[in-house]
Parts: sequence; C-alpha cells; structure tokens
Amino acid sequence: MPSLARRLALGFALSLSAVAAAHAAAAPWWKHAVIYEIYPRSFGDSNGDGVGDLRGITQHLDYLQKLGVDAIWIAPMYPSPQVDFGYDISNYEAVDPQYGSLADFDALLREAGKHHIRVILDMVLNHTSDKHAWFVESASSRDNPKADWYVWNDGIDANAPGVTPFQKRFEHDGKVPPNNWESVFGGSAWEWVPARRQFYYHRFYRQQPDLNWRNPAVEQAMFGAMRFWLDRGVAGFRLDAISTLFEDPRLRNDPELPGTNAQGDPNLQSKYSDNLPEVHDVIRRMRAMVDKYPGHRVLIGETYTRDIADLDKWYGGARRDELQLPMNMLVGFGSHARFDAGWFRKTLEDSQTVPGQPLIVFDNHDNPRSIDRFGDGRHDVQRAKAIATLLLTSRAAALTYYGAPLGMTTATPTRKEDVRDPIGITGWPKEKGRDGERTPMQWTPGPQAGFSSNPRTWLPVNPNHATVNVQTELAEPGSLLNWYRTLIALRRTNPALRDGAMSFLDRTDPDVLVYRREAAAPVTVLVNFSGEPQRIKAGIVQGAVHTLAATDPALAKATTLDGATLPPYAAWIVTPAR
Repeated sequence: MPSLARRLALGFALSLSAVAAAHAAAAPWWKHAVIYEIYPRSFGDSNGDGVGDLRGITQHLDYLQKLGVDAIWIAPMYPSPQVDFGYDISNYEAVDPQYGSLADFDALLREAGKHHIRVILDMVLNHTSDKHAWFVESASSRDNPKADWYVWNDGIDANAPGVTPFQKRFEHDGKVPPNNWESVFGGSAWEWVPARRQFYYHRFYRQQPDLNWRNPAVEQAMFGAMRFWLDRGVAGFRLDAISTLFEDPRLRNDPELPGTNAQGDPNLQSKYSDNLPEVHDVIRRMRAMVDKYPGHRVLIGETYTRDIADLDKWYGGARRDELQLPMNMLVGFGSHARFDAGWFRKTLEDSQTVPGQPLIVFDNHDNPRSIDRFGDGRHDVQRAKAIATLLLTSRAAALTYYGAPLGMTTATPTRKEDVRDPIGITGWPKEKGRDGERTPMQWTPGPQAGFSSNPRTWLPVNPNHATVNVQTELAEPGSLLNWYRTLIALRRTNPALRDGAMSFLDRTDPDVLVYRREAAAPVTVLVNFSGEPQRIKAGIVQGAVHTLAATDPALAKATTLDGATLPPYAAWIVTPAR
C-alpha cells in the first residue's frame, strides 16, 4: 500500500486534474482548438473530375480525427465563376456544383460531428462576384433597388488638377477614376460600367466588386447569409479580408511610397482604403448576432497587422466583443520572420501580452508553405518539427493548413502559361501567384498522390508525393506527420499545455528557445534553432525530469536537464519526474 504522503499527494494531483478537467469543460471549445484549413479544390476528389469536392472531404474525416484536429475551416465552396477560385461568390446560400450540393454539405456536417470535428466556413464579406444577382442589378442603372449596394462613383474629368499618370491610364469618355487606389491584382481599383457611366470600386480583381457597407441593407443581407449557415450548424466563420469593408467616404488618395509593385504600379500605403475604424462597429454587431447561437460559435479574422497592439483592437479592446480569434500572423509571416530563437522568443512573448486567446498561424492558402520559408534546403523536416512544436505547445489556439503536417512543399509554377492564380498572371515574373501552396493533397505514393483518379488534376501534383504522403509517413515513427500527432495528443491531454500560462526562460540564449507552461506539473519546452548541438544551461529546470516528447529518441533516456545536450534542431518537452 502507498504511504500516507504518497496517497495524499496522489489525491491532491487527482483533485487538480479534476479541477483542470472541469475548467476545460467550461471553456469555449475554440480556446484550445487545433483548426485545419482545407482548400476544397485540393483535398479530395470523389468523382474523378480532377477537382476536390465536399464528398472528398467527408471521405477523409477518419484521417482528420486521428490527426486530432478539433475543427476544419473550408475555403469558399459557394457558387462562383472561379475567377479567384471561390473568393468571388455569386450566391452565398448554396454550394458550387463542382463541389457538390447542399445535401453533400449537410452530410459532411453530420459525419464531421460523428468524428468530433466542427466545420467553419470562409465568409467573404468585402465583395461579391460581378455575376452575383445583386451586382448584375446594381450595374444595370442608377435607380434600381440595389443601385447603392456597391461603391459607385462618377469619376473626375481627365484634365482635372492633380490627376496622376496612373489615373490617366484608365480614362473612359473623358473621365478617370476618382483617386489613385489600386487593385491588389494590379491596375486601378476602379472599373468603368457604360450602362451607369460610372466606376465601381474593387479592391481585388475587377470581377470582385466591393459591397457598400455604409448601406444598412448590405449588412442585413450579409448577416442573413451568415445566419443561413449558422442555422445549418456551422461552428463559425473565418472572415476573409475583414479589414477592407470600408473606404474613406471622401475618397482621398492613398499616400504614394517609393518604387513600384510586382504589377508595375506605384507602391501605396493603404491609409484610406483599408482598416478604417467603422469596421469594428460591424464586427461588434456581428459578434452579438453570432453569440445568440448555442455552442460557442466562433469568429476568426484574417488580420494582418503591423504589431501586437493593432491585433488587440480586433478582439474589441478591453470589451472583448469583436473577434474571438484574430489571426496572429506576426510570428510566422512577414519579411522579418526567420528561423531564429531570438525572433520566436520575442514574437511569441508579444503574443502573450494580449488578454484574448492568441491564434498562431504559420501556414495558409495565400503564402508559400512554412517548410520552405523556414527551411534551409538540407534540414527542412527537422526545422518543420521545430515550427510544429511552437505552434502546438504555445499558449494559443493553433491553425494549420492541409499538407503542413506532412511537410508538403510549395510547387511554384516555372512558366507563366501554367499559372492559374490571377495575381500570378498579372504579376509574372515578380509575382508568381499562390498556386504553389494550393497543389493537391498527397495521400499516397501512387498515381495523383491518391487525390484523384483523373491524371489531369486542376493543379499538378507535386512530384515529391512519392515520399511525402500520408501513407508513407504514418508508417514512419519519426516522420513529421507522427510528430504532429504526438504534439496534438499531448496538448489535448496535458493540463499545462491546455491551460497553463506561458513564461520564457533564459532570454539571452541565441540558439535555444526555452519556455514553460505553468501548472501543478509544469511543462518545459526546449527547441534548438541551430545546426550544432547545444549544451543546456544548468539550473533551467531543477531536479529529475520525465520526457513527454522529443524529436530525438535518445533524449527520452535523460533524467535531468543539467549537463544534457540538445541535438541540432531538436525539440524536447519535459515535465518534473514523479
């Protein structure tokens, strides 16, 4: 029989476990979630047409459940002309036939529930397709019922004072666009419509006209579309380009910066065409609407910000009445992001200063994959394991992207004629588009990587699927996929990794990042960002330790950190030995 002290300690530990379990049960599901983005064209093709679909997602729910994800975010699967591959929506309350039907979606929702996986949809609020019935009506005249549903303007005289050479390039019938605003995809953000003898505004492709959110009828219609899906049972929305809903009503020119962009247009600071304060009023009303639904429905924002203070505004500041999970892109994206212990120490520590729950992001459908951005061409998988460790052991909800747990790489087209992405077509060769991070999911080493029976897939399958695929990696204990599975299982079951505060140890080490997740049994995470073995400094963690997970199996034999050596690029997760 255990000693009295041992029984008391065991009872205390069980009490703490019960408290932690009760706390976890009471917390919103999204607080600890691992969210997995699916690009529906590229995940699974069930009917052999070379394009992924909803049934293809349903067929792979077992894989997602075993990986351990809590929710899937599906990029737009609504009816669309596919100019921007779904981000140009022509009907918000249906499914594009190439992806299936509403019945297929409902079946996916039901089956996902059986696999304990929630479904989050992409909601594109800034713009519609120019084929949407709303825009077709709006563009037909100046006096129809939807005439003011989009952003229209008469333009200005081509010879007016202050007209820039850029504006002159887009002259129509003696009129030029009212200002210098540019489309993200190149050229003026204003398109002329002869039927109205006016320009409409489009921040993105010309087939994506911006809605006029200053018109209350637009908000009512868009909130109605969101309720359509909430009523069907979706767990929430990822809000695309959410900062762009409003433009300066005075249409002032954006400040011009030195140089030109990939499309050859002047570089601009989007001072008057992005991130206006009115958007926060809309999100507060949206949050109030979503909060009326049961089950902790969630709003996730595509929020590229300059710093952590800007990110705080998307939570709603002190009131916390806007987005539950604005995306923190500061850790993994941008020109300053690098595979460096000091960089991650600073950005992860910054992420902990916002009172809301962080959402850390390293991969999505708009950026080259992180294994390429942080790789060195020789130790890419080892480095990817380090990135996975940060993603899944930080105090944060985690967002990953299909293929990232495998180490799928970016397959950028080498010829302009192979590019499908609009921004790659207009920006080639400086901007080669986003096709490279959207190639088909690699399930097997067989034909078309098991994605489709059709040899002509919508984008070519990456040739490295012969070795980088689910089937192969599941059979390799040391694979990147199995490291993801280990980390996700650990964060799901370990109280410190679920709820513990995050503190950083040894802030001066240039090579090794060390942080602790606080709890009755704290967890310490060590990651070596160098290509050389690093001796662990004495006293970082005192006493005997137990290894919870390690990228190098030899580390599991260690009983203390003192005197131990961390192999190159290794990650080691320990807790005090009992």
